[in-house]
Amino acid sequence: MSAPRKYPDELRERAIREVQTSGRPVAHVARDLGIHKEALRNWVRQAEADQGTRPDLLTTNERAELTQLRKEMAELRRANEILKAASVFFAKELDQPRTTSPDHGRTGR
Repeated sequence: MSAPRKYPDELRERAIREVQTSGRPVAHVARDLGIHKEALRNWVRQAEADQGTRPDLLTTNERAELTQLRKEMAELRRANEILKAASVFFAKELDQPRTTSPDHGRTGR
């Protein structure tokens, strides 16, 4: 679960649109809207990535997919460790000499 957002989505969208359409510096738009300039700078960069104008950054969907794949990989690694430990345990069990009961090999006479 992600942290709650400090700024509403509507404000984020408005601020990004303002930067992209007005040509004004990010710092000026941020000051006018009461937003931290680095927050707005990051939003604009992410919007550009999502629009395909920033190929050097991952899109929002790519980031979400990467996060999900990392979670799955961590889960698979944990499962792999459990399976390795279980195989070692069972291998030790199989290597133990089997004890035979005193009746082994006798018929019921």
